[in-house]
Amino acid sequence: MFTSEKGVVEEWLSEFKTLPETSLPNYATNLKDKSSLVSSLYKVIQEPQSELLEPVCHQLFEFYRSGEEQLLRFTLQFLPELIWCYLAVSASRNVHSSGCIEALLLGVYNLEIVDKQGHSKVLSFTIPSLSKPSVYHEPSSIGSMALTESALSQHGLSKVVYSGPHPQREMLTAQNRFEVLTFLLLCYNAALTYMPRVSLQSLCQICSRICVCGYPRQHVRKYKGISSRVPVSSGFMVQMLTGIYFAFYNGEWDLAQKALDDIIYRAQLELYPEPLLVANAIQASLPHGAMKSSKEGTRCIQVEITPTSSRISRNAVTSMSIRGHRWKRHEQPDNNNDTTELGILVIPEISVTNVAGERTGNGEKGRTLGEIDAQHIQGVQETTTDPRTESKGLPEIRRQKSVRKMMEDGINSPGRVQF
Repeated sequence: MFTSEKGVVEEWLSEFKTLPETSLPNYATNLKDKSSLVSSLYKVIQEPQSELLEPVCHQLFEFYRSGEEQLLRFTLQFLPELIWCYLAVSASRNVHSSGCIEALLLGVYNLEIVDKQGHSKVLSFTIPSLSKPSVYHEPSSIGSMALTESALSQHGLSKVVYSGPHPQREMLTAQNRFEVLTFLLLCYNAALTYMPRVSLQSLCQICSRICVCGYPRQHVRKYKGISSRVPVSSGFMVQMLTGIYFAFYNGEWDLAQKALDDIIYRAQLELYPEPLLVANAIQASLPHGAMKSSKEGTRCIQVEITPTSSRISRNAVTSMSIRGHRWKRHEQPDNNNDTTELGILVIPEISVTNVAGERTGNGEKGRTLGEIDAQHIQGVQETTTDPRTESKGLPEIRRQKSVRKMMEDGINSPGRVQF
């Protein structure tokens, strides 16, 4: 570290000690614009033997528990680098040089697992239903979802994932190490939109280093420093992927792509299904070319919204299609002048004989639905008489001849389709 950088850090340490409490909001607002201070603090953290490391960690913890939102985010931006330094020192078995970093990580963890009243926090997340539209998908594109008995029984029910309550920790051990670090990365990911560009770069770099150290790919990446393997958990890698996915669409495409490849490489070696599932899903959803996004201003994950498609199939039977459906009336050539009143549904008339035995042609006269129903009921109730009594003038109803029989007899029936 150069003398000028050391002087910037020492001035920052002394300035906060003499700062009155009323000036804290203005101080926090102006702190994020001091780029030289941020770069100097990164160099202090990267040197575990630096004499400034302990006072820097102490002041970062004071920032975090001050309750000022800007100061809290200022400390969070160094979290990926602090995690890497702690894991690197732990892998080299030099535990004594990581005491102040461990204390800072434990302090942030113990503050985050409780609310302002001191009660344990329980974080919850509701998994969205695929049957309801969102900015990520359209239900109609997934396919038809049949309303089965099982689907109806689960209608309106949503799955909620809970995290917590988390126990207080007094020290980091091999057993609880990644439980604490995974939760800290979760807190960091919750504030991703407020993290500066240098913090996203640090996140991508430490993800690559954690995944390849001690493996043959370390020589390909040309990473110097420790050569020991850094143990990781499945949940910790999933949290790393969350931050990397954000970095893809917020100006750090190259570093994020390299980190994603290294995480897939390590997940395949460890046979972790969760990181492999998330990493392959991210890789499959990435565009072919690098995203050109603004590196300034508010950041967010860009989502391509698909055009909204029609919810109702064109062939679906609806009330409108039933209302518009009408039977077509076929009339005899000599009755083309007949007209039908509007609003009356016309149905071809069944061939029957009158009381006097005179035959009435089909389609000669349109009848309403009520008349046809009444005649049909009357015809069912009457008993069919012998055809030989037709000359005596007795009432009779003859059975309708089938279309095939009428064609054999050579009778053209108006109102029927002619073959």
